[in-house]
Amino acid sequence: MLKILLVDRCVYSRQGIKDLINKDNIFCIAETDNLLLAREKIIQWQPNMVIADFSGFSGMLHNIRQLSAIYSACGKSTRLMVMQSGEHQQIEHYCRQWGTAQIVSKSIPLDELRSLTERIIHSRPPFRFRQNNIAPLLTLREERILKLWSEAVSNEVIARVMGISTKTVYTYKRNIRMKLGADNRFSLFLSPPLTAVE
Repeated sequence: MLKILLVDRCVYSRQGIKDLINKDNIFCIAETDNLLLAREKIIQWQPNMVIADFSGFSGMLHNIRQLSAIYSACGKSTRLMVMQSGEHQQIEHYCRQWGTAQIVSKSIPLDELRSLTERIIHSRPPFRFRQNNIAPLLTLREERILKLWSEAVSNEVIARVMGISTKTVYTYKRNIRMKLGADNRFSLFLSPPLTAVE
């Protein structure tokens, strides 16, 4: 079964796209509303296609080059279609540089979106075994802690849910910050403006 990953902050968009493109249950569809975890999902799950609305994350990007992690994870076998909600010329320009399969507006007619999705997913090259040197950035446990952390769950509750000590939660958070290149514990969740593309 062909696999599609939806990356979008809006739950209604994700549900609408799922219902539209999977009327006949020919796709296995996963979703995420977290750009930090999207790369990990692509590497681990290896979808045939990713449909992403990066403009929803524009306020969360420290630098537009963070999107390169998504493109690197997709490699040559996973097709990426970007659906833009609104005008984000920096994002669109950056995505074109990376050779995005298609960039469309979220206002595209539904029939067009469905046929475009089918055409793109069937145009992809066959999968080859990925080299073993591509490893997930975060462990599954770190991903779960990051998700709870991003939902503003306290360290004590995270410790209880994960079955670890509060001190271990701090260690995990430090490791997550180091792996994701965050300067401090708040920078992962701040909304700085995008920097200009050179």
